Formats: sequence, structure tokens, C-alpha cells
Amino acid sequence: MQRLPDTGRVDVLFHTMVGSNDIERSKRFYNALLGTLGADEAMLNIAGSGHTRLFYRNAGGTNFIVTEPINDEPASVANGGTVAFSCNSPEQVQEFHDVAVANGGTSIEDLPGPRDSAMGTIHLAYVRDPDGNKLCGIYIPG
Repeated sequence: MQRLPDTGRVDVLFHTMVGSNDIERSKRFYNALLGTLGADEAMLNIAGSGHTRLFYRNAGGTNFIVTEPINDEPASVANGGTVAFSCNSPEQVQEFHDVAVANGGTSIEDLPGPRDSAMGTIHLAYVRDPDGNKLCGIYIPG
């Protein structure tokens, strides 16, 4: 584990990876979606196996990766799995949702907006990417 400078916190997560059955479609989707959060376009990587991967690097240390499955089986979604992306405001949560839907994603669960939680009022938007992976845009005030 890596200790984060100036915070004393431990960085325990290096990357999150989801599979895709159409890497070009995923590139268009995630370049648009993660662009709303300030991420650069994907860095293309060819794995040693010859499979294509998209790397979205994060200065904060946690990377998001989209990959063709290296076992050559179709990509499938994790039942109960969700990848949550931090948003800077309730408006960015709404933008996250709207850009996802405009680029082939599907809105799921409740409409984007505030939810009461043990952490107080938080703002959430849930979508599925074109391959069915469950994503969340989340803003936690303060």
C-alpha cells in the first residue's frame, strides 16, 4: 500500500477494470463520459496477449481501465458490482448521467438527484454503459 503525500491516508486501490465486447464503442462512450469529470481521452494499450485496453489515468492514483477479455470469452457484468465516479457538484452528477445516456448508456434505478443516506444527503446518478456495466456518478457534499 502506498501512503498518500500530505494526507497520511493509504492508497489501497490502483485500478478498476471492466470488460467490453466493442472497444471502439467503449472508447467513444468513456471518452465523452469521463471527459465530463475532467479526464483525458483514453491511452491505448495492447496487452501482451494482444488484447486492446483503454487506460484512463487519474492524477489521484486510481486508474479506470476498459479491456477486451483476455480469455476471449464475451465480456459480462458483475452482478452486484458498481463503479462509482466522484463528481464535484450535483450539476456534474446530472451531466454525468446525461452524457452517458447521450452516448449509448442507459439510465437505471431512480432519476439522478439527491438521496438521503447515513452520510447525509448525497447526489447520485446510475447508468449502464453500452456493455451493461453499472456506473454511478456521486457527489458527497462537504
